[in-house]
Formats: sequence, C-alpha cells, structure tokens
Amino acid sequence: MYRYFFSVVFLLFPFITYAQSDSTNGSSDDMVKPNQHQIRVGFDISKPVLNLFFKTKYSYEFAIDYHVPKDLYLTFEGGWGGSNIDYADLGYNCQNSFVKVGVDKSMLPRLFPKDWDYLFVGVRYGIASIKRSEARYMTTDPIWGQTSGVIPGKTFTAHWAELTAGLRVELLRGFFAGYTIRGKFLMSQSAFKELPPAFVAGYGKGDKPTVFDFNFYLQYALRWKK
Repeated sequence: MYRYFFSVVFLLFPFITYAQSDSTNGSSDDMVKPNQHQIRVGFDISKPVLNLFFKTKYSYEFAIDYHVPKDLYLTFEGGWGGSNIDYADLGYNCQNSFVKVGVDKSMLPRLFPKDWDYLFVGVRYGIASIKRSEARYMTTDPIWGQTSGVIPGKTFTAHWAELTAGLRVELLRGFFAGYTIRGKFLMSQSAFKELPPAFVAGYGKGDKPTVFDFNFYLQYALRWKK
C-alpha cells in the first residue's frame, strides 16, 4: 500500500514544484485577494455514463466546496450506489452511501478577483455505510463434489484516505467544469475479510487495498461579498 501512496505523491510533485516556482517569480501585488465568498455545488457526470456500460454496479456522486483564505477549498463529497453479483457459483447484492471531507489547495496564484480557475492537490477522508445481502455460493471439488451454502447478510463500515489532484475552469459566469483524479487507500481491510463487496460507491473494488479513480464535475458557484 505504501508503495502506491508514494507513487501518487511522486506524480503530484511536478505540479507542486511548478506552482511554488510561479509564486516565487510573482510579486505580492500580482496576487489580488478576492472580496467575495464562494460556495460551489456540482455533480459528477461521468458516473451516470459509466452506469450504462457496467450493468453489475452503479454510483452517483456530488461535491460541495467553500473557498477560504490562502486559496484553500474546504470540500464535502457524498453519494450512493451499489452492485449486483449474479454468477452461477455466487450471488448477492450490496448498497452503500458515503461521505468524504477534506481540503484542496490551489497551486496557482489568483491574478485578479474574478479569476476562479485553479489547479489543485488535496486530501480526503472517506467513510461508507455498506449493507450486503445474504450471499449464496456453490463450490465444486473433484472428491467431494458440489457444495452449496449461504453467507448471512451483513452491515458494516469502510474507511479510506485519498490523495487528489485536478483542475477547475469557469466556462461561463458561475458555471465550472473540471476533473479530479484520486489515489485511494483502504484503512479498514478487516471488515472485508469474509466476503469483500465487488464494488463500494465512493471507493471502488472492495477487494483492493489501493485503487485509483476519476471524476468529471459540472458545478455552479454562488458568490456574495464579504
């Protein structure tokens, strides 16, 4: 897990280096401070598209962020989803909802008050409540033949951490589009020992301690003067 963690940090290093270099070359007069509050709400439009192609899983995700001094964005994300496994030797379904909290840091200075575009890196903490149905299974052994059984249903919780990076661009006044890439690191692997969920909305494959994900958001910003 730690090898993947440091790989993500290494990939983000060029962005951080560039941003620090750009900030050093500019004077403090160039970085005009905003005179507005901004809260932004959005929806990940990539997930409904993927739902059309993957019939065994689905998810829906939204995001809210609030701009604070030092070009930081406090973030709240949430959503829901599930999976339906119906194989000849295994069948069950899962549903879950999730929330994430974290912060994004803009790596480029704002040049004027109406400049809200930004390139960022960030961190998240995610938690999901998962409900797995009763699971039927069947195994085949060359000596004992076929064996079938049932694993009782279960409700449990998953925790994970994320490293994020991405971009937001204001296409029209108040309307944004942009992407977020994520490296996710499961913190509660023991909860998945009995029968890992095939898919956990907000995280990904339940049998993987480290996963990577992508979101593409459309967002709208509400602004008001301080």
